[in-house]
Amino acid sequence: MGTDFWKRSRSARSSGVAAAFRAPVGGVLFALEEVTSWWRSHLMWRVFFTSAVVAVVVRSAMNWCNSGKCGHFGAGGFIIWDISGGQEDYSYQELLPVAIIGVIGGLLGALFNQLTLYITKWRRTYLHKKGKRVQIFEACLISLITSTVSFVLPLLRKCSPCPELETSSGIQCPHPPGTDGNFVNFYCSKDNEYNDLATIFFNSQDDAIRNLFSAKTFHEYSAQSLITFLVMFYSLAVVTFGTAVPAGQFVPGIMIGSTYGRLVGMSVVKFYKKLNVDEGTYALLGAASFLGGSMRMTVSLCVIMVEITNNLQLLPLIMLVLLISKAVGDFFNEGLYEEQARLKGIPLLDSRPKQVMRNMNAKDACKNQKVVCLPRVSRVVDIVSVLQSNKHNGFPIVERGQNGESLVIGLILRSHLLVLLQSKVDFQNTPFPCGPGILNRHNFSDFVKPASSKGKSIDDIHLTDDELGLYLDLAPFLNPSPYIVPEDMSLAKVYNLFRQLGLRHIFVVPRPSRVVGLITRKDLLLEEDGNTATTELQSTSVRAYLNGKTAGGSAHLERPLLDSLMIGGVNT
Repeated sequence: MGTDFWKRSRSARSSGVAAAFRAPVGGVLFALEEVTSWWRSHLMWRVFFTSAVVAVVVRSAMNWCNSGKCGHFGAGGFIIWDISGGQEDYSYQELLPVAIIGVIGGLLGALFNQLTLYITKWRRTYLHKKGKRVQIFEACLISLITSTVSFVLPLLRKCSPCPELETSSGIQCPHPPGTDGNFVNFYCSKDNEYNDLATIFFNSQDDAIRNLFSAKTFHEYSAQSLITFLVMFYSLAVVTFGTAVPAGQFVPGIMIGSTYGRLVGMSVVKFYKKLNVDEGTYALLGAASFLGGSMRMTVSLCVIMVEITNNLQLLPLIMLVLLISKAVGDFFNEGLYEEQARLKGIPLLDSRPKQVMRNMNAKDACKNQKVVCLPRVSRVVDIVSVLQSNKHNGFPIVERGQNGESLVIGLILRSHLLVLLQSKVDFQNTPFPCGPGILNRHNFSDFVKPASSKGKSIDDIHLTDDELGLYLDLAPFLNPSPYIVPEDMSLAKVYNLFRQLGLRHIFVVPRPSRVVGLITRKDLLLEEDGNTATTELQSTSVRAYLNGKTAGGSAHLERPLLDSLMIGGVNT
């Protein structure tokens, strides 16, 4: 169906990541790895095209804003946190602390997912039932608590003397008022002092992360300040996630990970004094480990972290911490997005079926369901009643066979029924199949769901009593060849069909059926003849069929694919 061409959700997500983090390739991989359970190869060029366009537009806008007319937007280019001047090599002795960072990221990420899951359930049980005003009040209360804590905690910290900085670095300690950067003077008694905790709090998250990632900034932050910020920011991130504010988890996750990563880096600097170890490098690894432990992405996160930091030399270490953090996190629960999707009832399929499905068959999954069918020629009032009584998205269309059994002839979607009911042009007075030419009354675009809307609802359609008494022939609008499985097929195989083919419905039919033929892979192969510019089919049967049509042979009468099968169940 052509509606897939207008479903831009994957492209939108990839372009959003490409624009927010200046990571076009990472955005493509993010759409491939995280936001979909089914991927078609021709979607790749669409996602890549949108990410490439976003990359060019953002780059052009930044070049135009370099004059200073756009404020902070024009600074930085595509690389947000450039740490290419930091640690360029690593020793095998650093693999142990790097592995520790991965374990910490997996533990904290799994704990974060579990806590946010509990709080989200509590919100849905108590707060959301009390109306939107309570949700707005909750967001305002959390904002007030965050502002108060961010102001009070730096007051409790003592100021530190400014370190000796090279003149060529361009860094001032403390930095001038009204600017962002390292070394914030927050109620310090002397002019040459700074508050390391205020340096993290009183900067934008972008600048705070840049400060934590910055290279050759030894002893800029104390361990006490980093621990204080980690506990506070982690707790507030857990509480804030899921509130009625447009906020994400990517940048806060980088903040959390870079904080404990820098803590580990400070310990490594003290323990391995002879090695060229940089604290900013471990902050980067910590950020990657927490994102891997929480979101459970590997390839896309690895590419995104490399793109936004412009440091390809740390790629092996980033890969290592991502693998360890994901393995540790998977031991406790699922990823953040998977947990939230399951909580909201979104049918997002995992990569593998559950073990219990291997001992079940397709009939077990639908034996408690009542199949809602529609006859080929249905009364309008019956169609409206079916749509109002359930929320199924697909309905089998049946006809009476010669022996009186109900034979399924196809599948019709709920959205298509709503289009037919709203147009009313196909209503007829007699309960008999319609003649040819009925499809000319509709355009293909009539059945395309707009990408920016949720589609039609049965409540939006108003029919008179006379119209409800008319009939509607559904045969011209159904799908005559839906996917079917035998009732004794393993449920694990059915699960894989849904995931690999991107299905929404599958018919479950009895096992006994007549075999028409057998198609092999060779029957579908085509060979291009470069000299004659003709196509040669490998399969002799298909070639014979085409030759018969060319010679004027009569085509077979069109038959529904499931004409000889009784319906046993349908997944809606």
